[in-house]
Amino acid sequence: MNQVERRIDIRDRWPGQFLAAANPETEVLDAPIADTETVTEQDTPWNVIVFNDPVNLMPYVTMVLQKVFGYSEAKATQMMLDVHQKGKCVVWSGEREKAEFYVQQLQGYQLQATMKKA
Repeated sequence: MNQVERRIDIRDRWPGQFLAAANPETEVLDAPIADTETVTEQDTPWNVIVFNDPVNLMPYVTMVLQKVFGYSEAKATQMMLDVHQKGKCVVWSGEREKAEFYVQQLQGYQLQATMKKA
């Protein structure tokens, strides 16, 4: 006896219903309605934070911020001063993967950096 594969595209049916084509005794179930307003982890912004340290000179920190983020000298200098005076500064905010990348780059330049959910 030949078995024929039977495919049903559920998009052609009413939303939320699945057809039990293979077995007529199977119940037709309502699919759970997806909550489209749920905020995923990817939607939550992440902050990249640089901490003050006694090792790196201020012009070096300014140069690293310019190189990593492409900031102007004025913006990088202001952030460096915030790091120096306040002990830390949020230098970038955005999606998690980029934040991880930036933290890795900053640490590669021997800066103390981390990321935290905004």
